[in-house]
Amino acid sequence: MITPAPQLQDLDQLRNFVNGTLCNNGQLEVGQFTMTERLLTRFNDPCGMYFCVHGPRSVKLTAIWETDNNRVLFYDCAGERFLESPVVNANRLKEDLCEEKDRILDAA
Repeated sequence: MITPAPQLQDLDQLRNFVNGTLCNNGQLEVGQFTMTERLLTRFNDPCGMYFCVHGPRSVKLTAIWETDNNRVLFYDCAGERFLESPVVNANRLKEDLCEEKDRILDAA
């Protein structure tokens, strides 16, 4: 199923959108479970982010924001894609992603 994402202004709004969508699919209370994320790179350039909500009983719901096609792919606990959402305002988010990469490298 393809559904448009709301207008996202920054990475925090993307995180909230992803967290809410994953929790709704897994019938989890939003904000009650940890969500981890990893920066995805290709040839040292950021190309997306991997998100994972860690639910009860080792349940994991994941999403990948891939910048090449400006979309977020959502996967259920069985690893099957349940939603694809185009990202609106992706250029601003890509700038934030590059800043995130720089911040991670500075902290290392």
